[in-house]
Amino acid sequence: MKIILAPDSYKGNIRSPEICEIISQAILDQMPNAEVISIPMADGGEGTTEAAVSATGGTLVPIKVHNAVGKKIDATYGLTNDGKTAIMEMASSSGLELLSPEEMDPMLTTTYGTGEMIRAIIESGVRDIIIGIGGSATNDGGAGMAQALGYKFKLPDGSDQVCGCSGGGLGDICGIDAADVIPELKETRIRVACDVTNPLLGPNGAAEVYSPQKGASPEMVEQLEKNMAKYAGVLIENGLTETCSDPGDGAAGGLGFGLRVLTGAEMVSGAELMIELTGMKEHLKNADLLITGEGRTDNQTLSGKLCQVVAETASAKNVPTILLSGAVSGDTKKLLKSFTTVLSITPGPVQLQEALENSRKNLYNTAAGLAALIIRLKN
Repeated sequence: MKIILAPDSYKGNIRSPEICEIISQAILDQMPNAEVISIPMADGGEGTTEAAVSATGGTLVPIKVHNAVGKKIDATYGLTNDGKTAIMEMASSSGLELLSPEEMDPMLTTTYGTGEMIRAIIESGVRDIIIGIGGSATNDGGAGMAQALGYKFKLPDGSDQVCGCSGGGLGDICGIDAADVIPELKETRIRVACDVTNPLLGPNGAAEVYSPQKGASPEMVEQLEKNMAKYAGVLIENGLTETCSDPGDGAAGGLGFGLRVLTGAEMVSGAELMIELTGMKEHLKNADLLITGEGRTDNQTLSGKLCQVVAETASAKNVPTILLSGAVSGDTKKLLKSFTTVLSITPGPVQLQEALENSRKNLYNTAAGLAALIIRLKN
C-alpha cells in the first residue's frame, strides 16, 4: 500500500517534518510492508523553509542579517538539493517573534534584513528564490528590503533616507534612485508564497488590518497609513507601478507591494508552490491514500488553506485524503466534501496546554489506530 504524508505544521508545537516522522512510524509499526512517502508541507508562513528543505532533500544555509530593529542575528535560508532554488522566510530576519514586546513598533521596524538575505542569495549565484512572508514585524512597504538591494530613497533636501527605512520614515520620501541596485536582480526569479489578498491601503490594507498586531496604537495606524500612501505615490509617480491595490500588496506590512514593484516578484499560492516544489503530483501516481494534517480545523480550512489544496490535488488523481487535526470544529458535512474523513487527534475535551503537551503521543496513537482500521478493512 502506498501512502503519501503531506501535513502542515501544528503552529507553535510540531513542525511538518516531525509530524511526518511520527505518522510514518505509527503506520509502519502496524503495516511494515507499506510504502510511506513523506512530503512536509507549508503555505509560506512559519516553517516553510524547513518543510521545503526536508521535502526536497536540500540544505540549510546559515547567514547573519539584521533583525527588524537593527540587531545583528543568525538566520538561515534553504537550498533545494540541486542548489538552484533558495527558500527563505522574511520572518527569520524581520519577524515579530524575534522581538521583545518592548521592541514591537511598526513606526521603527524595517525589512532591511530581508533584503540582506535576498542579496546574499543572489550574490551566491542562485537565480530562483521563493519567499514566505508570514509573521512580519514591519509596516515599511518593503522599503528597507529595497535599500539592502541598492535602492536609494530621496528626501526633500536631496539626501538619501538612512538605510533601514521604517514605517515611520516612509512619509519623508519624495523620490527613488535605482542606479545602484544590484544588476543580478533583473536576472532573478522571485516568487512570493502568500495567500493574503489585502491591498496596500485602505480599511483592508497593511496598516489598518495588521499593524495593531505589531504594536501600533490607533494614532500610529493613522500615521502609518498616511506614510504608506505617500510612499506608494512616489513609486507610482516614478512609473514603477500603476497601482497599489493588487492582491497581496498589503501582505507583511506592504512587503508584498515592495517585492512586486521593486524586484518584479510574482505572488503565488504558498500551498500550490510547495506542491510544485516537492513534485507531489508525481508522487500521487498509484498512491492509495494521502494523509494531511493541521493544528486546528474549522470552516476556515475550506477557504483555500493548505490542507484543502492538498486534498483537491489528491482528488484530481483519485486518491482519498484523510485529515488528522489537533482539534476539529465547524460544519463536518462541509469538511467531508473535501476530505474522505477528518479525525481529531485529541481524545476528548482537554485544556489547550494539555493538548499541546500530549500532541506527539496523540498523533502517534491516532495514526496507529487509522493503520489498524485500514488493515481490518483490507482483510
